[in-house]
Parts: sequence; C-alpha cells; structure tokens
Amino acid sequence: MKALIIGGGIGGLTTALTLCGEGIDCEVYEQAQVIHELGVGINLLPHATRVLAALGLLNELDGRAVRTYELFYANRFGQMLWHELRGCHAGHDFPQFSIHRGRLQGVLYDAARVRLGEQRIHTGHRLIDFAQDPQGVTARFSLRASPGETVTARGDFLIAADGIHSTVRQAFYPAEGPPAWNGVMLWRGAVRCEPFLTGRTMIIAGGMKAKLVLYPIAHEEGDVLLNWAVAAKVSDGSTPPPRREDWSRPGRLGELLPHVEGVFRLPMIDPIEVIRSTPEFYEYPMCDRDPLPRWSLGRVTLLGDAAHPMYPVGSNGASQAILDAQSLIRKLAEHRDVEAALAAYDEERRPATARIVHDNRTGGPERVIDMIEERAPEGFERLTDVASHEELEAVVKGYSKMAGFDRVKAR
Repeated sequence: MKALIIGGGIGGLTTALTLCGEGIDCEVYEQAQVIHELGVGINLLPHATRVLAALGLLNELDGRAVRTYELFYANRFGQMLWHELRGCHAGHDFPQFSIHRGRLQGVLYDAARVRLGEQRIHTGHRLIDFAQDPQGVTARFSLRASPGETVTARGDFLIAADGIHSTVRQAFYPAEGPPAWNGVMLWRGAVRCEPFLTGRTMIIAGGMKAKLVLYPIAHEEGDVLLNWAVAAKVSDGSTPPPRREDWSRPGRLGELLPHVEGVFRLPMIDPIEVIRSTPEFYEYPMCDRDPLPRWSLGRVTLLGDAAHPMYPVGSNGASQAILDAQSLIRKLAEHRDVEAALAAYDEERRPATARIVHDNRTGGPERVIDMIEERAPEGFERLTDVASHEELEAVVKGYSKMAGFDRVKAR
C-alpha cells in the first residue's frame, strides 16, 4: 500500500510519520521549494501531544518548546476572569506545548527525512490535478525549478493536507468560493524579552473589539521568546479581506497600534513595548470555511486545514490536524479496504471538527472575555458581581469537552 500526501506542513508531515510507523509507504509533495521554519507561535494540546509522543518526538519537543503551566483570561485592564493550570500541571498524562510553528514543523520534517528517506519528500511540486480509478490515484505536479515541466505519481490513495486554499478541496467543491472573512484582522509576532509571571504563563486579554494573546514559546539564555497576537475588528466582513490569506505576509505597525495603544493596560507586561520591539510581524485575516458534507471521495480525502480551516481560538488548529492523522491511521488498520477506511475516517473526524469550527465562530472559550467586556467595559471591583464562577466555567470547560481535551487523563 502506498499513500500520496499533498502538503508538507504539520498535518501532512504528521500523517507521513504515522503511516511510516505502521509500515505504509508514502511520499510527501510540497509546493514550496524549501521547507523553512516560518511563522510564529502555536499550541499543542495534550491529546495532540500524546500522538507526537507515540511517534517518539517528546524529547525533541521538550528541547524546542515550552511546557505551558497556566492560562489566564483577563479583561483589557489585566483583571483576572479565569485561571487554570494546563497540561501535566492540570493532571494530564501529556503536556501542553507552546512552540514556534516553524520549529514544530522542523521537528516533524527532520524525523520524516530520517524515517521516510529524503527521496520520499518532494519540494517544489505543485499539484495540478489528480485522477482515481478502482486500483489507485494518479497525481500530476508542476515543478517550480523547471517551469513548464510536469511529473506524475501513483499511489493507492491520496491525502490532501494542502491548506485553506487546497487544490483537492477545490476539485471536490468547485463552486465553494474563497474563504469567509469575519472582518477581524490578526497580527502575530515573536520577540525575545524577559519572562513574566512564571515564564510559562499564557494570557488572553481584551474584549469584544480587540484581544491580546501572550505566551512564551522558547527559553533562551534567561529570556523567553514571547509569542504575541492581536485580533481586532476592522470590518463588518461584508467585503473580501484587504489582502489575500497568507501566513507569511508582513504586518504594518501603523495599522496595528491604534488597536493596542490606549486599549490594553496590563500590570504584568507592556504590550506596546513588546510590539514595538518586534523586528517583523505578520498579519492574517481571520478566515474559515463552512464544514463540508464529505471529506472522502473514493480513494482521496482531506486533512487539516484543507478539511476544516477554523478561526485560531481555543489553541486547536494544529492539534486537530494531528488528531486527523491519528484517526486516519487507526481506520486504515481497522478496514482492509482503502475506500472503507477513508469513509470511516471521514465519519469520525468531520462531525467533531465541524462542531469546533462553529463554536470558534462564536469565540470558543474566549467568550468569557466578551461576556465580561459587555457587562463591565470599564472593569469591575468584584468579578462575582459581573458573572458567577459557574457561568464562566460552563463556557471554558464546555469548550474543552467539545474539543476533546477535557479528560484529566488524556489516554
């Protein structure tokens, strides 16, 4: 059996490693000429860390990431709304990791080169089209290094982990159109600075108009590499975003600062200083797509952002792609027939991720911030005068249960 994997990101490389671990041959096709360690911070929740630990990557992750200790939700003045321990500190068997997206991809890429062999990872290959028959799938690629030249590859099945602008998804659903924008712009960066609080603390602060996210993603000689993100409403979402969705598009300081200056006053850290000291940061319109009626058609299926692009709230995007890979390999082991296995994977993962897509549109667990902002826009003397613990708990814990990381023991 052989799989063709389209996309060399987190979802595609994790899938390649899980297949390789079960003795299933696979080849990865990535359209970028070189796989660089690009991007900023992301989080791996315990149920996703468990999958990577089973692949033997826990030590590598520990060497390049931060084991997140705690999470605070706060208003824009830094008043605490909710506090909880995370990962192993909350009783899980596996940690929550905060890590640079590029470094995580680097860990996966290095492992894939060793286990698959470099000859099975093809960069500079852009998928043009594909065709399937009762025996397998044929894919055709253009070569970035040789314009006009194409090559073909043959496999028993094809996994499309090619992102929010997936070529395979477009072939399945040609009338779907572009991603949907909600009018929120997201700016993200990372900068070396002194640690705050425990040095492993995650803070999400703000209100309905703007939110600020801060968490360290690496320890560096007494300092931390601090990931920050600002999400602000800049449009009603009725028009397309000003620039195309691209995780690597540089942001503009003049467009970002008005959403931070005079808005956030946090006692533990100055967000203006953090942002101004960041040499380069990125912008990304907060987009997703409606859940699909099917991911798997015959011997071809979708995975990760190609299947379920979602708003980046709740620390769930990368984790869900990793869970996709785990589900896929389990279904391949349970079913002798490839098409039956892909259909079973579809049936298991599609409804679960659809619930997260819809919940993230309403703010996910960060709804507690909006709730308090709406009721007490200028802050409060006692939180209990604004919202009860049980009311906040229903939002936060309800989300973790829905997303599948509520169990203390993440087995």
